[in-house]
Amino acid sequence: MSLSNLAIVRKLGVGFACVLVAVALMSGTLFLILKSLDAAAVVNKKSYAVVEDLERALNAVSDQSRTSRGYIISREERLPAAYDEAVRLFAATMASARAAAASRPEILALLDKVELTGTTWRNEVGDPIIRLTRDMPTSERAADLSKTAHSTELFGAFKSAAAAARDRVGAWSADAQMTQDRLMNWAHLALIGGGLTSALVAFFIAWWLARAIARPVTGMTEAMNKLAGGDIAIAIPSLGEKNELGLMAGAVQTFKNAAIAKIAKDAKDAEDVKAWTKMDAERAAREAQEARQDQIAIDNIAAGLQRLADGDLVYRIETEFAPKTAKLRSDFNSAVEKLQQAMLSIRSNTDGIRSGSGEISSAADDLSRRTEQQAASLEETAATLDEITATVKNTAQGATHAHDIVSNTKTDADHSGDVVRKAIAAMGGIEKSSQQIGRFFLLALNAGVEAARAGDAGRGFAVVASEVRALAQRSAEAAKEIKSLISASTAQVGQGVDLVGETGKALGRIVVQVAEIDTVVAAIAASAQEQASALHQVNTAVNQMDQVTQQNAAMVEETTAAAHSLSQESEELARQLGRFQLGQEANVEPMRAKAARSVSRPASRPARPALKTLAGPSGGGALRKPDAAADESWEEF
Repeated sequence: MSLSNLAIVRKLGVGFACVLVAVALMSGTLFLILKSLDAAAVVNKKSYAVVEDLERALNAVSDQSRTSRGYIISREERLPAAYDEAVRLFAATMASARAAAASRPEILALLDKVELTGTTWRNEVGDPIIRLTRDMPTSERAADLSKTAHSTELFGAFKSAAAAARDRVGAWSADAQMTQDRLMNWAHLALIGGGLTSALVAFFIAWWLARAIARPVTGMTEAMNKLAGGDIAIAIPSLGEKNELGLMAGAVQTFKNAAIAKIAKDAKDAEDVKAWTKMDAERAAREAQEARQDQIAIDNIAAGLQRLADGDLVYRIETEFAPKTAKLRSDFNSAVEKLQQAMLSIRSNTDGIRSGSGEISSAADDLSRRTEQQAASLEETAATLDEITATVKNTAQGATHAHDIVSNTKTDADHSGDVVRKAIAAMGGIEKSSQQIGRFFLLALNAGVEAARAGDAGRGFAVVASEVRALAQRSAEAAKEIKSLISASTAQVGQGVDLVGETGKALGRIVVQVAEIDTVVAAIAASAQEQASALHQVNTAVNQMDQVTQQNAAMVEETTAAAHSLSQESEELARQLGRFQLGQEANVEPMRAKAARSVSRPASRPARPALKTLAGPSGGGALRKPDAAADESWEEF
């Protein structure tokens, strides 16, 4: 099979396969070079790491020497810790260097020598200096040890071993760097060569695909354009090839044969075209007639819809339509008829709603005014009850106070009765004592008289008898005076006793009367207290009724506002319905007249004055009170 007979897909596959092979070769080469470059970079990195570790190890031993010498001079306790830290750093860096140079035995040997010389110097010089300085009172032996030739020799051997190892590691690092640079140059060359090779291969493949695919396709496009232009004498290119172009050429050849057959057929169809033209003219005339009839129907329907939009529901389409649109006319007339009936019914219902809303609004106004009057009357009643309650409460308090005073008076009267009784008893005792004193003085007087008589009879006692007689006379005279005084006192005491007795009787009657007054006042106080409690309950109930009435008044105002709003809405609905021409005015005129009479009916009662808001007498909320000019009472509600 030749390349010209290959399918386009296979030609494209061959071209792209060649490009991919070139790119794969270049990529493989670059991969190998980059892999070697990575290995060289790793080696170079390890060599740098070994060099850095050697530098840190050398610095660590130098720190050991410096801190040990400083400890000899200053004996500071922080220096041994710094010495131990330097020892640990030396061991760690040497271990890190050995790990990095694990693949280089000759470098490992040098590192072992560096570690051995450093450890020897520490064991023989550094550690003894620290130990001697810490244990000895003076630092002379430690200073002498640091200045010995052996110490200098050991430190020099360490530095020499470190320098040798660093030089060998430097040579290793230089070799690794050279290898890395050489591989980088190879990578550049491979990239440039591979890019140029891929570009050349791609250019060759593109040239080959252009000759194998683009040029035959272009020739086929020109042949198809000529065939489309009517040139049936052209030769079809690529005809007979075993690929897509050959199949396309076969199809184009089929089109060419069809074009030749079509030309032959066109000649035959010319006569048919003339017959078809005549038939089209007749059909166009019929369609024009049908279009005129349809236009008539459209114009009449449009006019009817315009009248309907203007609100005219009386209009009907009278023009006869073609048979195929006759149902449209009848349906339109039927729809308008039903709409007219619906609008008539709505207008009738609207008039009824307007009439009912007017009556509701009027009744709501009357109810609102009466409710306001009732609220004002309840407010006045509540205020009066508050005053009566306060008065009865004051009366109850006064009665209670009077009861307390009368009780105190009764107690005092009882006490006064006891005192009077005791006074009467005392007066009686005084009266008895006076009577006894009178008897005693009478006896003394009789004794004086008898003594005088005895003096007269016994004249033998001259002087004594005379004195006794004189004394008896004076005693008799004094006794007479005393008797007279006692008699007077007895009379006065008897009179006092009588008066005190009368006083006791009067006080007894007063006590009885005060007891009766106390009973009556107690009953009055209890009755007044009960009346105050009852009036307080009545006042509370009236205040609650007042609040409920105020709430009802507010609700009635809301109902009135809603009724007025309903009336306005019904008026607006009637106004909107007025835009339509409904006809049959006689059917709805009586109801409209009734609604007009209901709306225009005067108010059943004169307008009430405006209400003013006052504070309730018992703090029961805001109340509204009519002005003094109100002419309706509560009983009217």
